[in-house]
Amino acid sequence: MINKLEKNIDNKVVQDFGYEWNTFNQSNIFEKEQKIIFDKYFRIFPWNIINKNSVGFDLGCGSGRWAKIISKKVGYLHCIDPSDSIEIAKKNLSTQKNCSFHKADIDNIPLDDQSMDFGYCLGVLHHIPDTYKGIISCSSKLKSGAPLLIYIYYNFDNRSKIYFFLWKISDFFRKFISKLPHILKRIISLKIAMFIYFPIARLLFFLNKMNIQVSNFPLSPYANLSFNTMKTDAYDRFCTRLEKRYSQKQINNMMLEAGFKNIKFSNEAPYWCAVGIKR
Repeated sequence: MINKLEKNIDNKVVQDFGYEWNTFNQSNIFEKEQKIIFDKYFRIFPWNIINKNSVGFDLGCGSGRWAKIISKKVGYLHCIDPSDSIEIAKKNLSTQKNCSFHKADIDNIPLDDQSMDFGYCLGVLHHIPDTYKGIISCSSKLKSGAPLLIYIYYNFDNRSKIYFFLWKISDFFRKFISKLPHILKRIISLKIAMFIYFPIARLLFFLNKMNIQVSNFPLSPYANLSFNTMKTDAYDRFCTRLEKRYSQKQINNMMLEAGFKNIKFSNEAPYWCAVGIKR
């Protein structure tokens, strides 16, 4: 049941993300690495129904890292974010003439209903009070037959109990770290990236070179990525106050109820990426 009177936004979380993308503005990310990460999220996106005439939205665009690639593939892209990071996106996409920028939250998407040919919302819906209501908001802006790609944190429904236990330990620290002042969060998350993410990722990189399967190990997605990406994600992981997690079944049910069909999930990390077609 959706409560229309409650605002679907946590202002402290929005401020945190504004600080994050101003600190880690993604302007120095390697183009090759950006494409690798992009492909992981968008591998299930139905590119066959999108073309140079398509108009869509990037909800929660942050620094514009996905929009930078998407805008070259479509006719027009609306970049939407409630935080000050929208100014970073403007700067990073200053050469793209087919983008517009809107400082708005998920309850107030400044687009006409049933007007968009596609949409995507990555890493946002698990950081708002009502995830299902957020999916409804996205759905309302799409035409019939338009795809929506989402990325929502998983609840480890495809992982072992040991994996889940290790996450519970990290989450205990997240709940403490995320309440600290910005400068302390930045220092601590940088240390986590340096002394946990980086050494484990590099160990997994060498194990993978020896043909040892590492995909089931924590932090395995970082094995081939730079330290710059690790420090950004460490901040994102440990410094966000509001975090919700869902099973594949729960996400599927929310998308069905929000008016989507032909829902497909990626069978590789990051979990869970899902795409559905608006009925």
